[in-house]
Amino acid sequence: MVLEATIEDIIYQNAENGYTVCTIEYEGEELSCVGEMAGIYAGEEVKIVGSWSTHPIYGRQIRVEMLERSMPKTVQGMEKYLASGVIKGIGAKTAKKIVKHFGLDTFRIIEEEPLVLAQVSGISEKKAQEIGEIFHTQYELRRAMLFLQEYGITPTYAIKIYKQYKDKTTEVVKNTPYRLVDDIFGIGFKKADEIAFKVGIARDDPHRIKTGILYVLNSFSANGHTYVPRNKLLEEAMKLLLPNEYNDYVQADEYEHPLLENALLELTLSKQIIIKNYDEVPCIFLSYLYYSEQAVARKLIDLAALYQADSQLDVEKELINTQKELKIELVEEQKEAVRQVLTQGVTVITGGPGTGKTTTINAILHMLEKAGEDVLLAAPTGRAAKRMSEATGMEAQTIHRLLEINYMREDANKQMFSRNEENPLEADVIVVDEMSMVDITLMHALMKAVVEGQRLVLIGDADQLPSVGAGNVLKDIIKSGRISTVRLVQIFRQASKSAIVMNAHRINKGEYPICNEKGTDFFYMKRSMQEEVKETIIELITTRLPKYQGFDSLKDIQILAPMRKGVVGVNELNKAVQEALNPHHQLKPEKEYRGTLFREGDKVMQIKNNYNTPWKILGKSGMPIDEGTGVFNGDCGIITSIKEEAELLVVTFDDLKVVEYEFNQLDELELAYAITIHKSQGSEYPVVILPIHSGPPMLLNRNLLYTAVTRAKKMVVGVGLTETMERMVDNNKEIERYSSLAKHLAVML
Repeated sequence: MVLEATIEDIIYQNAENGYTVCTIEYEGEELSCVGEMAGIYAGEEVKIVGSWSTHPIYGRQIRVEMLERSMPKTVQGMEKYLASGVIKGIGAKTAKKIVKHFGLDTFRIIEEEPLVLAQVSGISEKKAQEIGEIFHTQYELRRAMLFLQEYGITPTYAIKIYKQYKDKTTEVVKNTPYRLVDDIFGIGFKKADEIAFKVGIARDDPHRIKTGILYVLNSFSANGHTYVPRNKLLEEAMKLLLPNEYNDYVQADEYEHPLLENALLELTLSKQIIIKNYDEVPCIFLSYLYYSEQAVARKLIDLAALYQADSQLDVEKELINTQKELKIELVEEQKEAVRQVLTQGVTVITGGPGTGKTTTINAILHMLEKAGEDVLLAAPTGRAAKRMSEATGMEAQTIHRLLEINYMREDANKQMFSRNEENPLEADVIVVDEMSMVDITLMHALMKAVVEGQRLVLIGDADQLPSVGAGNVLKDIIKSGRISTVRLVQIFRQASKSAIVMNAHRINKGEYPICNEKGTDFFYMKRSMQEEVKETIIELITTRLPKYQGFDSLKDIQILAPMRKGVVGVNELNKAVQEALNPHHQLKPEKEYRGTLFREGDKVMQIKNNYNTPWKILGKSGMPIDEGTGVFNGDCGIITSIKEEAELLVVTFDDLKVVEYEFNQLDELELAYAITIHKSQGSEYPVVILPIHSGPPMLLNRNLLYTAVTRAKKMVVGVGLTETMERMVDNNKEIERYSSLAKHLAVML
């Protein structure tokens, strides 16, 4: 429906995302409207495109999809507009006096000659000037929203853009739309490119080509690479930027193009990219990633070379005493790990499940404590830090918290750490667990806060999937051969009783797992059709597993899928499990956002680091007993309430942090009944369900299956094709990840 009307009253308006509840006058009738209508005020004349909807509490209302605004053209409308609170300090009486004095010329006077308002009794020249400035700001917002709407930008993004650029919005979007890629979270190159095309920027514009190349480099970075071979970069850039010419170049098996060559030269000269030759192949880095790998290598070599062990410490004697005091017996490889930590500046300890990493670390910590050493424990995620605390009995923190994360107020997406070269960590030894999850950017931040003379102990399973972020830190350190490394391989007797542990090692060695034995904790249910796989998983999570050992469907069971798409991918499984465990109910609030339906009671996951999101932990009385900021990628929780009128969704996370999300922040959340195996890194779950059916070989490999299996504590249930699971075990080809930390370490003096 399309209708023209006047805004009567504003019931509610969220300044952050523009969500508004208002009433309009249309053909003598007062109607309710809801939707994104940023900056509207009573008295405005609007053209609305929308549709009827029925709210369970508030009844029939118009859901606004698009809105065009114009200033009131009648004296009654002008008076209502000025009295609506649009300009601070003008109430109903003052609005009446102004409109009575200037009539239909009111808005022109306020905009062009605000000092003339001082002719009205009760308005000083200073007040008149303030009124003019506020009116101008409102005018700029209105103009910007109308302008952005022309280019297909949704109100949510329009508000973000206006907040970033204010009165320069039109100028920026018209002249340099590619700035949006860097400045506005959620706007990628393709959307900026659409806007650029609409405002008339040429396809061969040098700024477009440079931005496109940086976009491609950032895309590779998002997939874990710290650099890209030149030809691969140019191929992807040509597909993106010059698709009509791509076929001619691909047939010639070369991607040199004057526009791309010039852009690379300019990016190099401006030091935005670095080009290095590896094995005579030109490789292109985003500058910060190159310098991060170089700096990490330099610090690791310095820490290792400059540490001087305590010559008075009798390590062998202390090893004997520690075993007696802790009532443990260490095998030779565990003893070697202890020796290395006590005598080396940097030590890596790696090993799979059941190989005694925890026992080894506890022995090390015991000896360090006896020696009076100050020790800090850290891990990449909250869950991993919690597990480390439980295993050691000592406080462990996330690396972000250890480094005292804060953020730039002008850009909440840019992290900063209070601990750095000028304010290093205060400890003798820093122990970091789950190192396979640490990317190069976080490792660089950690290395800045460590000084020569301190010791670094890096613990992790090198056979796990690499970090989600760019880099291959743990594997590169081990591969370089420059840092003391101890690999734990002996599986201990207690662990050997678990089919989960034994099968994880079988998978890692290229052997098929043994399933469905009597008394086992590792099951495989053969299903040939994808719909059968999905139905079996629903049955397992809703009835069979809860009945079998009393597992809680939400808290204890996690579906880990190799991929997102398809019938047994994360997206479809989340919808199916949501419907089974938390179906629609008229009294249960829900909110649809960009194709995802969130419902009160749903299990959700935070999918990006947000360092300034406030949280609080509530006591039994409901009052906050702790509060802070920061919610991180991989944090899981339950939606405890959805407040439609306030446009808020509330999540209580597993660590009891309560976080309020405005509706325009919901791109930071996704349903988490099923998650990708990549997202499960650093976490453990009592029960893991693995849908294994079909997909591309790059996603169905041994490394992925091994990581999934090692996430389970009590039970693994695979569902699907046996031959696919066997193909995963046979496929030892990991997705190639371009990183250069090992190269830097190898040549560092």
